[in-house]
Amino acid sequence: MKKLFVGALLLSTVTLAMAQAWPTAKPIRIVVAYPAGGVSDTVARALADKLAVQLGTPVVIENKAGASGSLGVDAVAKAAPDGYTLGFAAVSPLALNPHLGKSPFDPQKDIAPVVSVMYSPVLLLGTSASKAADFKDLIAAAQAKPGAVRWATSGQASLGHIMLEQIMGKSQVQITHVPYKGGGQQMNDALGGQYEVLSTNAGPAVLQHIKAGKLKPLAVGAPARLDSLPQVPTLAELGQPAANLSSLFGIYAPAQTPVVVLERINTEVNKALALPDIRNKLEATDNVPTGGTAAEFARQIAQESENNARIIRAAGIQGNQ
Repeated sequence: MKKLFVGALLLSTVTLAMAQAWPTAKPIRIVVAYPAGGVSDTVARALADKLAVQLGTPVVIENKAGASGSLGVDAVAKAAPDGYTLGFAAVSPLALNPHLGKSPFDPQKDIAPVVSVMYSPVLLLGTSASKAADFKDLIAAAQAKPGAVRWATSGQASLGHIMLEQIMGKSQVQITHVPYKGGGQQMNDALGGQYEVLSTNAGPAVLQHIKAGKLKPLAVGAPARLDSLPQVPTLAELGQPAANLSSLFGIYAPAQTPVVVLERINTEVNKALALPDIRNKLEATDNVPTGGTAAEFARQIAQESENNARIIRAAGIQGNQ
């Protein structure tokens, strides 16, 4: 018993000393679970620049895309819990993918949620193949010809697919799901009118296509209407509260990272999110800054995981094999 006590005391002393020394001049790595150039990558790089100044040490970005964000989060889960490897991703690798047998890590045991960063709204857009002027017209078209309306998402069992299942269930319509492997080809085909409607995260490129008249906004999944598209109602306003989903993004760390280090990271990210230029950069891309405590972020992930599990069971959704 004495040996155990001494061992625990030594471990506690080492952990405290490491936390007090953190960070040193050693670079901090933020693994972004998506390709370079997207909205999430842009936001992560803006945060990294601010954190480098605030912490007085280099903060570098590493893009590790694949498996709907799970590859990047898995890299964080397997990293040393010393505060020098963090992750930036949506909550879906923790709250959605595991229910589909796709997770290479245990979201509850291997990852520590640190702080939420932003909500990224999901737009429901009509293409040139659709005659729908609004969401009501879309549902009417689906009722008139079951299965004739095609809805493209970024993948099987993606957030867009979850939204689609919720809308079909509430409206009692049949819409054909067209899953893509990511957003690039999905957008190219949308602009070519290869299907009637798509769901995609908001961003500057999407807004440009809307302004050019190439895509027609029908609804948005978000806590409130977007400043850039004030005429577009949320799905909640349209009587689809269960489908009114948006992508919550945040910072993660390997499990067992010292609590004092996690608290410092949380404090510094919240400080960065309060800066006008960071908030402006987020809001300019139609993203909503969040922030808050690690406990709040963990509760949000747990709630979303519970909701996703229920939807997946009810709709019989299967993940990609």
